[in-house]
Amino acid sequence: MGKNNIIPVLEKNVPGITKEQVSEIIKAIREPMWEWHELFAHIMIFSFLARIIYMLVKGIRFPNPFLKAQPLKERLQGLTYVYFYLFVLISAVTGICIEKGFFSQWKESIESIHKWGIYWFPIFVVLHLVGIFIAENSNKKGITSKMIGGDKEPKP
Repeated sequence: MGKNNIIPVLEKNVPGITKEQVSEIIKAIREPMWEWHELFAHIMIFSFLARIIYMLVKGIRFPNPFLKAQPLKERLQGLTYVYFYLFVLISAVTGICIEKGFFSQWKESIESIHKWGIYWFPIFVVLHLVGIFIAENSNKKGITSKMIGGDKEPKP
């Protein structure tokens, strides 16, 4: 859906088309994609804020990656979460700046940083799945069930 992919197709298949016409066609083709992008962004921001509030209220913590006494595995787990929350925050803030026109003098830089999200989100998902696989095959069996259903005490 990139405009650089659409322009040559239009110019090749529609003889005599002007640059203004190409621009309008590209905007019309990409409009639904941007609507979905913005909807997903609002859901992500709401989910992120809800997660942070939930963690603060419930006292849920992940391992502190900066404690030398922590085992390496737990330090890596904590560092992964720190990076994830930091990158989600950066994506949310840069997206809001783009949408609202804040810091317009740095628009290109902000857009570049925002576009990095296409790389760091999949990396986190892969790291998360690898971590779950390692945990399920180590001393933390059943962690997936606990993440989904909660850590429930057995009923007497």
